[in-house]
Amino acid sequence: MKEQGKVNYILLLIVIFGGFFIFGISENIKGPALPDMQNELALTDGTLGILLAINSFGFFLACTYTSWLIAKIGAKTTNVLTFALMALSGVFIYFSSNFTSLVIAYFLLYIGNGMLEIGLAILAARLFTKNTGTMLNLSHFFFGVGSTVAPIAAAHLMGWEISSTILGWRGMYLIMMSLSLLPIIPVLLSKFPKEQGSETEERTSFKKLTKDPIAWLIVFALTMGVTVELGIAAWLVNYLVRVNEWSLADASGLLSLFFFMFMISRLVLGPLTDRIGYAPSIIIFSLVAGVLSLFPIFMGDKTAVLFAIAGFGVGPIYPTMMALIAKQYRSGTDAAITFVVVMIGVGGIISNLLIGYIIELVTAFSFGATVEESSQIGMQAGYFFIGFTALLCAISTFEIHRRLRKNDKVTI
Repeated sequence: MKEQGKVNYILLLIVIFGGFFIFGISENIKGPALPDMQNELALTDGTLGILLAINSFGFFLACTYTSWLIAKIGAKTTNVLTFALMALSGVFIYFSSNFTSLVIAYFLLYIGNGMLEIGLAILAARLFTKNTGTMLNLSHFFFGVGSTVAPIAAAHLMGWEISSTILGWRGMYLIMMSLSLLPIIPVLLSKFPKEQGSETEERTSFKKLTKDPIAWLIVFALTMGVTVELGIAAWLVNYLVRVNEWSLADASGLLSLFFFMFMISRLVLGPLTDRIGYAPSIIIFSLVAGVLSLFPIFMGDKTAVLFAIAGFGVGPIYPTMMALIAKQYRSGTDAAITFVVVMIGVGGIISNLLIGYIIELVTAFSFGATVEESSQIGMQAGYFFIGFTALLCAISTFEIHRRLRKNDKVTI
């Protein structure tokens, strides 16, 4: 039985690590694809913001029902459906011919992403009861691996020529998202941990969370942290192409460097978070991310590499906050994770709309500037907002830490 337990544990590790790797790919192949999508479909920055906001809504929607779905049809079936849906979305993206069909395809992809996020977060929180910060950062390290590979692989695939036809962003999505079928194998071979507690207890704890100021501070802080991560993933390539006049390949390379730093930080800084505390760690990481993201906006092209180095601060924010949640809400971790991720989905919709429309509005009201200069000023304003949200994450986490210290929870 012990041997079976070890094998099952390894299979579950493969599901978690492999799932996060696929998650990293699905989230971050859009960086190189968005400029081509925007040009081909004649999308404004505001319309692009709407597309990303709809993605966030799909993510949010999936987060609201995934726990219920797992309870109804089982964790295995839910995970199989999740990975199959993600692969199917690649087919829909391939056949999308206008903005409406692209929105539908992307919506399906982010439904899959939301289901995957909740499923993996709950599984990891249950499986890693010791050294939680280290193990969650290690799990999210594989998200960083997928994120690092994604922009370079996507940019190369988009340039492939098959039968005298360029593969483009549609073919790239079809190929990359087909990788989602691979984790189905260890899912079918493994035995998932059973849920603890009754449905009544879970509903009650969820209700209590809505009245808990710490929970709402966590939601705000993590929403700001996620906005930095996803904002850079979505807009860095566009920024470098339009403001710094880089080539698509060079800009995609810097985005990959960002995710390489992002990935390494999760690998090496996880043990540090268990030692110095989760909230202090997040404060430090957020400040580093914010300062390094804002500095190149004002200092120009020569300091653009700092955009990538900012990944070292961005990387550990999400898994470390998840470790804080697991420690703060030991008796209701599933409900706490679901509550926070659902609320982040709402925040993501708002923040994606804000980024797109900040770019568009500042561009439109850049009086006295040429069209090209206006576009650059607008993009700088949008990216400034992305960097500033990291500082808001630090400020709100400081308030979390202050309240926890007041309650003698100094280790968190």
